[in-house]
Amino acid sequence: MVNALILAGDRGEEGYSKALLKIKGKFMVEYLIDALKASGTIKNIYVAGDEVLREMIKNLYDGYILSDGEMLENIKKSIKEIADYETPVLICTADIPLVSGEAIKDFVAECENKSIDLGYPIIDKILNDEKYPDVKRTYVKLKEGTFTGGNLIYLNPNVIERATEKAAELIAYRKNPLKMGKVLGISFLIRLALGMLSLESVEKKICDMFDVKGKAILTKYPEIGNDVDKIEDIEFVNRYL
Repeated sequence: MVNALILAGDRGEEGYSKALLKIKGKFMVEYLIDALKASGTIKNIYVAGDEVLREMIKNLYDGYILSDGEMLENIKKSIKEIADYETPVLICTADIPLVSGEAIKDFVAECENKSIDLGYPIIDKILNDEKYPDVKRTYVKLKEGTFTGGNLIYLNPNVIERATEKAAELIAYRKNPLKMGKVLGISFLIRLALGMLSLESVEKKICDMFDVKGKAILTKYPEIGNDVDKIEDIEFVNRYL
């Protein structure tokens, strides 16, 4: 069993709360909450968002944390308020309405079976193109194939402090190749860009950097990565929901 933490503080281009986008008469975040409950793997559901969202979806969560900053700070604050360091946390973004309880159950089970601190889902481009041919995603080419990432993270709450410190550094430098190179290593970045790295080598780099035991989880459920970034994406969701 895991605690679920839904990050729902994101706002769209026009300032709306993405979690409150209406899809077939339901708020987008409700689809995720329904999937979490259907998975049978969730101990408690916590939502991090603003006061408006708290009132709009009251009675659907077990705990609510008011967002007040960047994503990493909200994660740290939320884990501190949840105060359950014996139970792993499944961190989810609120904008994956196509995700199913089965997909969540499978991902959590894979992470638990590997006894890891950090689990991150990856999706094979071939699988995503077969199931959702009209979806455009950002992919990374590795020796084993071409992959995109998902919108779930399995996390041991006891490693949050040391993991987020380095993550914050990477986010801060994401638009500065020189500084990013100093963190990751120029050689590593070049080989990654050329598709010369294996999945195992990338895992090792990340685990060593964050001082955690982690794995990339190859999932057979591409909907884990199909997020809604803007109102126009709702048309895509309606076609598949």
